[in-house]
Amino acid sequence: MHGMRIVTMFGSGLVFGLGLVVAGMTQPAKVVGFLDFTGKWDPSLAFVMVGAILVHWVLYRFILHWPSPIFASDFGIPKRRDIDKRLVLGSAVFGLGWGLAGYCPGPGLVSLGSLGAKSFVFVATMLTGMLLFSAFDSWRQKKPEAEKKPAPRIDLMDAGSIDA
Repeated sequence: MHGMRIVTMFGSGLVFGLGLVVAGMTQPAKVVGFLDFTGKWDPSLAFVMVGAILVHWVLYRFILHWPSPIFASDFGIPKRRDIDKRLVLGSAVFGLGWGLAGYCPGPGLVSLGSLGAKSFVFVATMLTGMLLFSAFDSWRQKKPEAEKKPAPRIDLMDAGSIDA
């Protein structure tokens, strides 16, 4: 079963990567054109995103009726529904990186296959950022409890309430 799981993961990654290439998501100029609302906007990636969201929406509801995933004991669906400073800052950094470089992590990794210098710089920078965040987060977790301040949270189920 373990070998089949690896083959399935590889096949899924291959299909995902090919989909990114076919959709143009590995072309930074196309991505930046999609994000340029004030200039020459290219809406074609919106169709890719809407298509992906629709496929996910349909399959998510279908698959959740299964007793369990094929290669795991449970689906591992996140339970958290709150929005905190860490999520907002992470999303902002992701968006800035995507807008400035024209890559996000998946297409950046797929673009390594082109052997282009920009994709290598992006992936190296992304990995450096991940390592720095991990080191900072480990350091922050080790701080005494008295120095830690809880982040304000917004519950997605009740967007009108903010806990401070």
